[in-house]
Amino acid sequence: MRVPARLRLLMRLDELDYHLPPEQIAQRPLDRRDASRLLLLHRSSGAFQDRHFVEFPDLLSGNELLVLNNARVIPARLFGRRAGVRSQKPSRSTRVEHLSGKVEVLLARRVDDDTWEALVRPGRKMHLGERVLFGDGELEAEIVARGEFGLRTLRFVTHDRKTASEHLDRLGHVPLPPYIERADETTDRERYQTVFAKHPGAIAAPTAGLHFSEETMKRIRARGAQVCELTLHVGLGTFQPVHGETLEGHVMHSESYDISREAAERINEAHTARRPVLAIGTTVVRALEDSALSVAEAGSSDVVKAGKAEAKLFITPGFRFRAVTGLLTNFHLARSTLLALVCAFAGREKVLGAYRHAVEAGYRFYSYGDCMLIR
Repeated sequence: MRVPARLRLLMRLDELDYHLPPEQIAQRPLDRRDASRLLLLHRSSGAFQDRHFVEFPDLLSGNELLVLNNARVIPARLFGRRAGVRSQKPSRSTRVEHLSGKVEVLLARRVDDDTWEALVRPGRKMHLGERVLFGDGELEAEIVARGEFGLRTLRFVTHDRKTASEHLDRLGHVPLPPYIERADETTDRERYQTVFAKHPGAIAAPTAGLHFSEETMKRIRARGAQVCELTLHVGLGTFQPVHGETLEGHVMHSESYDISREAAERINEAHTARRPVLAIGTTVVRALEDSALSVAEAGSSDVVKAGKAEAKLFITPGFRFRAVTGLLTNFHLARSTLLALVCAFAGREKVLGAYRHAVEAGYRFYSYGDCMLIR
């Protein structure tokens, strides 16, 4: 029987709270990817040490299997203007609003080549059949469906020889999180992307991977550790806020992932040999544990399986981890599903104790901030 995505353990949202001065929210990346600080948390004892990420390869025993998320962030934020309903001739009173009303679109999940699920602002005013123009009108989107979580389905068409994907890449903005209180810049196209990013489709970076440089990867392999990759396209499920006073009842938005045959074989071999499986980021944890749960239900002797799937798993304290034995992760927002996942992995008191120390010690938080290694 499948373990429910919403676990039976009732947990109040305020149990995932902590104080963070706003000035410790990183607004920009450091000059060097590997220059961030690293808080080493021992999962069994709760003891922690202040280190630097440049030391990360030296902290490895050399027998680990590191699992990376190679998803590539797309320029998913678009700014356009309303153009009315195709089948409706706007009246004089509505024409100005339709032609000048500003619209913000955040692409969430690709349905097919020219169709996306997206968050649209102002959503309540945008009805089925309404069109949005982008750029000088060379790209147009029509709302063709409404969905859960306030989503709209948009079908894009172009009015020149270029494809919708080409225009989206040119006109789109890097979807920086709202706690980064500035507009995206040209440099974000490179820095809000891991050095191993390959497969476009994510609307947020797998931020634990942002610390890795090409030199870091060479040192990890020289240490003797193995590396494999999977793809999870970070979407609404990763940063959707929890509404309500408890975690019970929160429904995760699904995120697609793909585990290659080679990656599945390496992970299963590592477990057979009792070697540590170190997830680089919570997105890797979600993909591996979702796969492991499916495998366990099927009664297989493997830990994970190759293939594509949709992760709807909500990991909260009380969850039984089957695939992951170590975790490198950034610091996460209070009262978030990601902090719940980290607390499930290492224990709420231990994690929040480490967070309190990180605040007192002046660590930088969130996407462009510092990181924590839990093992």
